[in-house]
Amino acid sequence: MTRRHSPTEEDRRTVKALSGYGVPQEDIAIHMDMDAKTLRKHYRRELDRGTIEANAKVAQTLFTMATVDKNVAAAIFWMKARAGWREKPLPDEEQAPTPTKLVVSWISPEDVPQSEQFPGGRKIIPRDIDYE
Repeated sequence: MTRRHSPTEEDRRTVKALSGYGVPQEDIAIHMDMDAKTLRKHYRRELDRGTIEANAKVAQTLFTMATVDKNVAAAIFWMKARAGWREKPLPDEEQAPTPTKLVVSWISPEDVPQSEQFPGGRKIIPRDIDYE
């Protein structure tokens, strides 16, 4: 005999929160001690809304960070990782060929003319980069 599941408000809040945190449905079902099909049957709205509301809240925070706090890196990361953004070359830009072998020669700072040294002097800089 199978027992009939009856969701409580606390259960609904838990499922919604876990869904919003990105926990897979199978793991939420284990946490709730039920089958994944039962979870989807009784908590469809919470599963859908949890993710949507969490994404919206983070997007709102990142928007504020990017526009007020000027923290662009966090906004770019979120948009690439979660919103599917990606960098595409402009149509008129040609892609550089991928080198099969990179040969780099290094020289010491003492061998670099003073005009080419970094402020403070003692940094090693690359010279003669050849793609073979």
